[in-house]
Amino acid sequence: MPQASVIPRASRRRHDREIVALAVPAFGARVAEPLFVMADSAIVGHLGTSQLAGLGIASALLTTAVSVFVFLAYATTASVARSVGAGDLPSAIRQGMDGIWLALLLGAAVIAVVLPLAPALIDLFGASHTAAPYATTYLRISALGIPAMLVVLAATGVLRGLQNTRTPLYVALAGFIANAALNLVLVYGVGLGIAGSAWGTVIAQCGMAAVYLTVVVRGARRYGASLRPDAAGIRGSAQAGVPLLVRTLSLRAILMIATAVAARLGDADIAAHQITLSLWNLLAFALDAIAIAGQAIIGRYLGADDPQGARDACRRMVQWGFATGIALGLLVVAARPLFLPLFTSDTVVKETALPALLLVALSQPICGVVFVLDGVLMGAGDGPYLAWAMVVTLMVFCPMAVLVPALGGGLAALWAAMTLMMTVRMLTLWLRARSGRWIVTGATR
Repeated sequence: MPQASVIPRASRRRHDREIVALAVPAFGARVAEPLFVMADSAIVGHLGTSQLAGLGIASALLTTAVSVFVFLAYATTASVARSVGAGDLPSAIRQGMDGIWLALLLGAAVIAVVLPLAPALIDLFGASHTAAPYATTYLRISALGIPAMLVVLAATGVLRGLQNTRTPLYVALAGFIANAALNLVLVYGVGLGIAGSAWGTVIAQCGMAAVYLTVVVRGARRYGASLRPDAAGIRGSAQAGVPLLVRTLSLRAILMIATAVAARLGDADIAAHQITLSLWNLLAFALDAIAIAGQAIIGRYLGADDPQGARDACRRMVQWGFATGIALGLLVVAARPLFLPLFTSDTVVKETALPALLLVALSQPICGVVFVLDGVLMGAGDGPYLAWAMVVTLMVFCPMAVLVPALGGGLAALWAAMTLMMTVRMLTLWLRARSGRWIVTGATR
């Protein structure tokens, strides 16, 4: 944490109100995101095993493609929040539009790659001959919605930067409801099968993007901001996003390596790993909500030329992250007898997962600090350091993970390596936060 005196009580209360006001709606919106895939799976699952398998493969590819571009939300939040702090709302909207135009360009590029290469991409995942046609159909149709998905990411970043996390919550919930209804009608009512599920998702995503664009366009007209694409602004958004892209790819590589190692440990281990990873991802939603608040709040303080406010907010959010991590860890310990039967009745899988779940519980306070400091540095626009720190973490994790099966370790040893990985992340982020080098004030970094 940055060095600072004890935060006055009045300041703590102000920071607490800001954190809660931004984090609670952000948590709701984050939880709504995976419900899209869950709804599709529940509906398509009744068509048959091959259709569900095809959906699973195509969804994995789509999720990966979209998550790689999550920097559209992160970078946009930081830049918009700085302009808000500086009191320059027209510039805030303008930078948001730059991010949205970049999202449209990237979305078009992804479509150009996915449509012709869909069968080859499905084959890379080792799809069976029965599942492959369904996976290809779903992937090609759903790819048409990728520009809308990326616009949603960028526009969400705009609203977060404007200190508004309620609208993304409402849009996410409405999108989930529309997606589920459209899937039911198109899959069973119209009889389109898995293609109907894909079209339902595309329509829902386009509807969400349209709502976001309406909100942003109204803001642009209110403050006289231009809606036209600006090459310099789009290039600036892309440059700000590159370090965050490196960070995201490094993190994805860590998770993929962990899954690959678990697969080599045996069927029970990979099954237990998937259960444990699912819980780890679920807990991350709660911690990520505080990080999202951190992005918006820190960017605003720095834009307002208030370094002390940024330091105090950082310190208070770290306290929130640590306390939330403790609470989540205790919840995991208490709920583990109820959690495991939801996923498996296999005694061996349960016994394999149990020590891994306990390690997840113990690591939650560390994860809480990591998520918060990650959000703080994103809000400060400190992307290059985040990229470097994550690459270092990846380099540390790789040999640890490889040694797990080589030394005869099991799933518990793999999750011990995951905990050490998060500890390395915490140390790199804590050193940066303590140094104060991230504190660069002004409307732009």
